[in-house]
Amino acid sequence: MSDGPPASPPVPSYDELAALVVSLRAQLVETAAALEQARVRIAELEAQVAKNSRNSAKPPSSDGLAKPPPKSLRKKTGRRPGGQGGHPGSTLRMLAEPDVRLRHEPGPCAGCGAGLAGRPVTRTERRQVFDLPELRPHVVEHQLIERECGCGTRTKAAAPAGVDAPVQYGPRVAAAVVYLYSGQFLSQERTATALAELVGIPISAGTVGAMTARAAAGLDGFRDTVRGLLAAADVIGADETGLRVAGKLHWVHCARTDKYTLIDCHATRGSGGIDALGVLPAFGGVVVHDAWAPYDSYTGATHQLCVAHVLRELQAVVDAAPTGTWCWAAQAGDALVALHRLAVDAATTGVTIDEQAPATQTRQLRHAAHIGISQTSPRGTKLMAAAMPWPAGSSTAKPTTFGSPATGGFPRTTTAPNATSA
Repeated sequence: MSDGPPASPPVPSYDELAALVVSLRAQLVETAAALEQARVRIAELEAQVAKNSRNSAKPPSSDGLAKPPPKSLRKKTGRRPGGQGGHPGSTLRMLAEPDVRLRHEPGPCAGCGAGLAGRPVTRTERRQVFDLPELRPHVVEHQLIERECGCGTRTKAAAPAGVDAPVQYGPRVAAAVVYLYSGQFLSQERTATALAELVGIPISAGTVGAMTARAAAGLDGFRDTVRGLLAAADVIGADETGLRVAGKLHWVHCARTDKYTLIDCHATRGSGGIDALGVLPAFGGVVVHDAWAPYDSYTGATHQLCVAHVLRELQAVVDAAPTGTWCWAAQAGDALVALHRLAVDAATTGVTIDEQAPATQTRQLRHAAHIGISQTSPRGTKLMAAAMPWPAGSSTAKPTTFGSPATGGFPRTTTAPNATSA
């Protein structure tokens, strides 16, 4: 065994070094690709975890105990809080003819202490209290008189229409039941409890259900009329939400304008339930809805995505942007809110909108949309697709340009505007 220095490793040849570089470069490319896939997947998971009712279409009930802190999308306007100029208001006003007048006489003279009975009245100050009358059952007894003729025949008076039993509830009770149960969405039990506690009328939950069913049976003509008015409207809103019926998931479908609302419950959420409501199949105006895909199959209508959903999607893009950087989604959201405020103020006050104000906000919205489209145009990942709140129009959907927030929505199926149109 030699005590000399160890032999040096053989020096690789040029060809061996070149092959090693090629091998390492291939490994580096594979590692970079795997790292990019991991980065995209991590971003997708982070975006999924960050979704809540404030920045997505998820319902508030899905937030659980870790609810996000409330964050209003409204911006400061510099205006004072409360009703603005021109708003009609709803304050109490004195009536010229109140139901009851009560006179209150003063005591002895505040100066010398003498009695004031019979002294001249110098002024009467009026104060009116608006209150509810005493709530108690109003019972009407109908006595059906029977008389005997000289011929020996007995004849009894006929009962008024609707008086069919010895003891029954009247039409006002039925109207209150339908209003509380269907209009204010109380349960049958709570409707019965409210009438018992407020008015003193004992009623069972089963009777609440029976009264509501009888009222609904008489609305066939009314439903058809409302359905026709909605189908002929220029703009309607459509929506659907889950509801448990006998322990099974059903869907409440709704179509409405600012004046008419039609609601129906169906076992399916998609086209079956929408068709059963009977409005969209014959509708040719603008329908405002969320991004639920079955709505897009009704190609006779122009589709707009609800502004509230757009704002939540834009908020999700803002949340994912680096802190302290400008984000196109923030500008788009601000412009949408400003346009909506202009429309609401004009509708409330009756004052015509200055043409320059919506033009400025529309330009800001279009510029932001162009930037958003350019940044998300590849749509190569789920995250990129989720960050694109205005999907391109499909071949079967009727395309529209950017819609007016005054109609309550934003285009669901759009054609990307040209840069010169901004």
